[in-house]
Amino acid sequence: MRHEAPKHTNRLIHEKSPYLLQHAHNPVDWFPWGEEAFQKAKAENKPVFISIGYSTCHWCHVMERESFEDEATAAILNEHFVSIKVDREERPDVDQIYMNAVMLLAGQGGWPLNLFLTPDLKPFFGGTYFAPQARYGRPAFSTVLQDVSRIWKTQPQEVEKAGSQLAAYLAKGQAVPRAEGALGESLIRQVRQAALATFDEKEGGFRSAPKFPPSMLLGFLLRLYAKTKDAELLSPITVTLDKMAQGGIYDQVGGGFARYSTDDEWLVPHFEKMLYDNALLAKAYLEAYQVTGREEYARVARETFAYLLRDMRAPEGGFYSAE
Repeated sequence: MRHEAPKHTNRLIHEKSPYLLQHAHNPVDWFPWGEEAFQKAKAENKPVFISIGYSTCHWCHVMERESFEDEATAAILNEHFVSIKVDREERPDVDQIYMNAVMLLAGQGGWPLNLFLTPDLKPFFGGTYFAPQARYGRPAFSTVLQDVSRIWKTQPQEVEKAGSQLAAYLAKGQAVPRAEGALGESLIRQVRQAALATFDEKEGGFRSAPKFPPSMLLGFLLRLYAKTKDAELLSPITVTLDKMAQGGIYDQVGGGFARYSTDDEWLVPHFEKMLYDNALLAKAYLEAYQVTGREEYARVARETFAYLLRDMRAPEGGFYSAE
């Protein structure tokens, strides 16, 4: 059977990342993160468009299909921008910097993470998923591209100033002062009170949808309960573990947890499964079994470990990061 050669091939064809290789035949003239792209942006005085995601990210696939495989959208990107693709699992350092920028610019983050940078890589505008058509009062992605290009050409000094201010703010935020000594009881009390104040007594979890499994907080509460036998802590632990295990976020057939629930009841999952989520959750259920003696927690831990060994282990012996 004869297969036609791809119509387009860009620089990502030489990369190792599954996510970058996924975009290697887009009509977008993608660059990987590196000096070649940076030098081109400076030489041509073009803004940089950087798009960050990972191989099992649902909305990353959607945006690729809708926009990055679209010839007209690619033409705008290729003419007016230097476009860079980043795999957040390969470059978490780059992802963290620009996630902080989007959190400041848009008030929320997520993937795909899409930003516009000055040629010296200072972010000045960005967001997450951009739809191909205008909807819900938000412009189409092609309109965003055209507007950013126009503003860069007509108001470069204002854009540079905004980028420099944001970069300075981000740099200040990265400089976390180092504290000496042990964690104090007052901080532990603050975390305890914050957990109790945000606990959903009916459905478990903390705060409202979308609900992410609170693995680290559960671990903290379990240790605090084991040490103090504070009865007020037991309900946030057990209700959350029970509701997650009984809901759609947990694979009732194959074991393992999806990344998060789109609703308050842990019913409708965001279907990707992450290795680190399941490792932390298996540990939480195992420790809950040790503290409470409830067999259902041991069962969920066993099923989650079995899922990881069955479906997430590579033939070479290592583990896949996500599916």
